[in-house]
Amino acid sequence: MTRVEFPVLALVPGDCTGIGPEQTARILHEGRGRDVARLVVVGDARVLELGARQAGVSLAWRRYASPAAVDWSAPEAPLVDLGNIDPAAFPLGVANPESGRLTGDTLARAIDFAKAGEVDGVCFAPLNKKAMFEGGWRFPDEHKMFAHLLGHTGPFSEMNVLEGQWMTRVTSHVSLRTAVDQVTFEAVCRALRLADETMRKAGIERPRIAVAALNPHAGEGGLFGTEEIDIIRPAVEAMAREGIACDGPWPADTIYLKAFGGAYDSVLAMYHDQGQIATKLKGFNKGVTITAGLEVVFTTPAHGTAFDIVGKGVADIGAYESAIRLAARIASRQIEARAAA
Repeated sequence: MTRVEFPVLALVPGDCTGIGPEQTARILHEGRGRDVARLVVVGDARVLELGARQAGVSLAWRRYASPAAVDWSAPEAPLVDLGNIDPAAFPLGVANPESGRLTGDTLARAIDFAKAGEVDGVCFAPLNKKAMFEGGWRFPDEHKMFAHLLGHTGPFSEMNVLEGQWMTRVTSHVSLRTAVDQVTFEAVCRALRLADETMRKAGIERPRIAVAALNPHAGEGGLFGTEEIDIIRPAVEAMAREGIACDGPWPADTIYLKAFGGAYDSVLAMYHDQGQIATKLKGFNKGVTITAGLEVVFTTPAHGTAFDIVGKGVADIGAYESAIRLAARIASRQIEARAAA
């Protein structure tokens, strides 16, 4: 594959009050991901300049009206300068509703380019969910915002990827009390189908999925709860009959050891922190979040805006680079599938 055949990814610097601008500047300065994708920044030139100062790097960039206009033979980093964010207006390391609103606006423009076929995916630096919500993007997380802007009505979910392990969950950004109520037969089946489909799109021919239990010791035969007996195991067995390579439910305090040891490609958790704690302990600066189920590829580092280290020039870019590579991998396969159709 030659470079001109690489997928085009919109690179969005995230919330300017966090580490995203610094990470984006360093990614571009070091040429990370250029061997798998063509990267075009969608954002504000002033945010990119701030990031370069924070990272202590020099960065040459060129403005374009849209991704379709980019001259990929030019040495400068391509930038679609929206001119919408003056980072000097916002204190670093502090969540700000106006900054959150503008972050959402920037992501929406990147999605417009994806809908127009000008980019094959969107890779974005960390954002602040509460700032976006208070700024007017009234969604509990960016994944629901993306689905809304795309008019998507089918299943979708956040997944996390770390060193070949794909972690997904039945419930996501809701209270723990609400999550327990949302663990239903239909929800477990839906999550297993989505996990299997998404991993196949990434090139895993027959994903092996372990299902975590909801209760301690997988309910201890009903002593600590019957959700495993009444809901989870019947759903797992039903999906196995459909051809998905899944088994469980397994106690959540041991199944990740088996998965990280290579016995599985993925673990389906019942609720957010059940999976996130395990994966972030395994490799905080390596994990990637992908929005599974949408027609556009969205990836981002699994960590947050890291307000405590903003402006210090020490933000790690490992997860960001991994996010670019995963987006490129899936987008490339989508391009190949369309060409073969």
